[in-house]
Amino acid sequence: MKTDSTVSIALLRKMHRTMVLIRRCEERISDLCELGEIRCPCHLCIGQEAIATGVCSAVTEADYVWGGHRSHGHYLAKGGDLRALIAEVLGRATGCAGGRGGSMHLIAREVGILGTVPLVAATIPLAVGSALATKLRREPRVSVAFFGDGATEEGHFHESLNLAALHRLPVIFVCENNLYASHLHLTERHLLDNLDRSGEPHGVPGQRVDGNDVLAVYDATAMAVERARRGEGPTLLECRTFRWRGHVGPALDLDVGVLRRNELGAWRERDPIVQARSRLMEEGVAATEFERVSNEVDSAVDDAVAFARRSPYPAPESLFDHVYHRPEAR
Repeated sequence: MKTDSTVSIALLRKMHRTMVLIRRCEERISDLCELGEIRCPCHLCIGQEAIATGVCSAVTEADYVWGGHRSHGHYLAKGGDLRALIAEVLGRATGCAGGRGGSMHLIAREVGILGTVPLVAATIPLAVGSALATKLRREPRVSVAFFGDGATEEGHFHESLNLAALHRLPVIFVCENNLYASHLHLTERHLLDNLDRSGEPHGVPGQRVDGNDVLAVYDATAMAVERARRGEGPTLLECRTFRWRGHVGPALDLDVGVLRRNELGAWRERDPIVQARSRLMEEGVAATEFERVSNEVDSAVDDAVAFARRSPYPAPESLFDHVYHRPEAR
């Protein structure tokens, strides 16, 4: 774990708690999927918690975040309501999108989450658009686009980086490189391992970061945020990590090629939560604090599940709401 970080112990404690919340929340979502209570596809970020936590801890509530199909962690790290998240994946009217979006369509405008989009790479031009809007309005906001390594193979990744660089837009491109685009390993899709240099042809500086080290992610993001706020334009962060579960659903996907079978064990030894906990213990934090955090998070997740289960489904008569424009009565 990064040893020269200037992150305070108070902030590291907060980030540790956020990562535990994401982990326990997703483990519960996994259980609910296996029980058949959750019917929508769920893409879990277990093992990747340090990226969402480190990035969102380095921006403010007023800054904008765009997530993709694997965005429970982004939602929670940015301050999204836990109850509203569980209710959404259970399709209840009290969900953050009214029970209409499910796991991949989350929103919490009150904390700067303008939406999560399951289309590969769709978050990238959206973040550029919101950054352009804030620059035109002369607002001091920064926009963040989260996306996977597979998104860098879409054309509008490069189009967006070029536009953002040309207009020096305050946007941070965060590539969560977990080495797999669905079930295809990075080495089967790229001759060179150089995603962090993808922005160079457009004049966008890039940095490769240990995505399992929350301190490294936070520090890299903080520098990119400062650069954006100074009007110096976008930054690309390639955060290397590994998802413990399969592309979609709770399974481990150990049957997906020999590579993943051999890789998972090594990546589990680099658990981002364990790394943060070890650093806190080095700073004198007692083990009893971790037990307390664990119990508090478990209680919060239990409460959220209970809330969602007793919440109603959307009313049948609301089926066409938000589909067709309804003129105001004169």
